[in-house]
Amino acid sequence: MNDLNDLDKEILRTIATNSRISLKELAGSVGLTSPSTGERLRRLEERGQIAGYTINVDLKKLGYTIVAMVRINPLPGKLRVVERMIIETPGIIECDKVTGEDCFFVRLCLRSLDDMDEALEQFHDHAHTVTCIVKSQPISRRLPPL
Repeated sequence: MNDLNDLDKEILRTIATNSRISLKELAGSVGLTSPSTGERLRRLEERGQIAGYTINVDLKKLGYTIVAMVRINPLPGKLRVVERMIIETPGIIECDKVTGEDCFFVRLCLRSLDDMDEALEQFHDHAHTVTCIVKSQPISRRLPPL
């Protein structure tokens, strides 16, 4: 249920851009007092409209020079096994379970191309994989229209 008013939307847009903004700065940017802004934040959290606060990291500065998108289609009877393998693979930083030809679409970060075989080899007895190397990311995760 979308019970957001314009102030709630502005709060979400502001903290989506900078989740470390102080309550005082956030209140000033939306034109409210700090207590009113804090109360609105609390309500957004209680309703589950804010599920948590996180950081964005620069994968390249952490040594991950390659990001690959991998489509994974488990062999018959291997869905649960493959799902567990995905969860247990540290280089997989995102996974979507999807409809269509494949079951999973994952984002895999690698330090080098040599690491790709090692990361994906474990799946070969349990699934078919198709891999694409990410060249750039014109849009990183952002809010949908509010």
